[in-house]
Formats: sequence, structure tokens, C-alpha cells
Amino acid sequence: MMVRPAYNPYQHHHYYGNQGNGWVGMRPFQPLPPQPPPPFVDHQSAKKIRNDVNVQKDSIRVEVDGENSECHVVSFTLDAMVDGSITIFYFAKEGADHKFSPLYPDAHTPVKLQFQKGLGQKILQPSGTGIDLNFFAVDDLSKPSTGEDIFPLVIVAEAGSETLLTEEQVNQHPPTSNAQITQAVLEKNSAGCFQVKVIKQILSVDGVRYELREIYGIGNSDKESFDDNDPGKECVICMSEPKDTAILPCRHMCICSECAKELRLQTNKCPICRQPIEELIGIKVTNSSQ
Repeated sequence: MMVRPAYNPYQHHHYYGNQGNGWVGMRPFQPLPPQPPPPFVDHQSAKKIRNDVNVQKDSIRVEVDGENSECHVVSFTLDAMVDGSITIFYFAKEGADHKFSPLYPDAHTPVKLQFQKGLGQKILQPSGTGIDLNFFAVDDLSKPSTGEDIFPLVIVAEAGSETLLTEEQVNQHPPTSNAQITQAVLEKNSAGCFQVKVIKQILSVDGVRYELREIYGIGNSDKESFDDNDPGKECVICMSEPKDTAILPCRHMCICSECAKELRLQTNKCPICRQPIEELIGIKVTNSSQ
């Protein structure tokens, strides 16, 4: 004689089959194996890289050329610790030697500008050297070429620190090869005007390349001047300790190291944007100047 099993609200089951007599077989719920928590990289001494030139990516604009209304020129803000030069490419392709060359040299010749050291410099491509963007399809301007890594706009800022050193200083401390590469696309906004969207920035130092990425929240995480009454510096979980841990890949620096160790065992979501956590990195900030 078959007996209908008693219902237990605290026991989870999966139903299967129908034997036609009112009784349905059941089997116990098998939970999925637990996923390993994301790795936590504790505080370490970071390698310091000197960035002598920096194109502020949010400042890059394309403007109508004053000498030819059908062409556009580029403007941006530059921070430079040394003298150097800037080369502006349109549809540039990077070669095996990491040098850029124009894909359409007949349409536009790369423009090279010299600059002197100084912060917050306004750089404007000279009139008469612009490019007719209407010659290209909007789709070609708004994305890199697939597979070839060709960007519609490339700005190469090179530091010329050797010009500031004497021959004796050069022999004692050879100057480093320091350059920043900005790769961007051009999109049309709702008003029909072109605007710049930076895809990536690369810092090249002595042949070693680093992709520059922002860490959101590191600007107000100075532990030396931490104050419980100062909003924005505390961990978003415990609300008491200064934040010192960044979440990858979203790059939100919003939690302290102790909460980070607990968080990785309980959830895989960033508390700010809810994106999956792949890695937690502790960043020790000693003072506001660093």
C-alpha cells in the first residue's frame, strides 16, 4: 500500500513523474557546489611609474577648423612635467615597433606639435591642419576596426626630458622613454555634432606598456586625514573604517580590508554597482599627495 508522504514546509523537493494514482514521486533537492570566493590581494608595495605627460581624456574635443568649416581640429588639456611633443593621427595603425602610421595618408597628414612643461595647458590643433570627417562613414568613426586595432583618433604625447639635462646628467642618469597614447573614437551626439569617446590610454615607459585605468573613490581615501564626520572616506559596509580596498573589474574603492575579507565569503557583488567581483585589491594610501 502506497502512502502519500507528509508535507514538510522546511524541506525542499523536486517533483517528477505522474503515476496516475494521485501520488507523485519526490526526490531531495541537491544544492549546487559552492563557488570559490574571489581572491584577495593584501596590501603590497606598488611599483611607482613616473608619468611625465598626461592628456586629460575628459577634455578632448573636436572643433570646426577656423580656416575650413568642413574640417575639424582637436583640442585638449595637457599636463606636462617636461618639454615634449604631441602627434595627432586620424585612423592610425600601430606597427610591430609600437609606432603609429596613418591608414589613409592622402586624406590627412599626422600633425606634430611641440609643447613646454606646465600644468593645465590648452592644446589646439593649428587651423588649416584639420580633417574632413564627413569623408568617412559614421560607423567607421564610432568604433575601432575589427581585428586590426585601428582607431579613428590617436594622440601620442611624448616626453622630451633629455632636452632638460646636461651631458653629464645624461651619462649619470639616462633619460627614460616616456609616452602616453590616447586611443579614441568619434561619435555624433543628438545635435549632430562630433564628440570624442576615449577607449583606452596607455603609458609607455622604457618599452613597457601599462594601460591606465581610474580607481573610483581613491581621491577621498586619505587615511592620514580621516575624520568620522567626513563623508565619502569611510567603508560603505561598516561605516567606521577608511576604505582601502578596490574591487575589480568595476574599480570601485569603497570598502575596508576587514570588510573585504568577509564580503568575499558572503557575496560576489560589488556593494556599489552590483557587478560580479573577480578580485579584491588592497591599496594603502599614505597621504593626499600620493
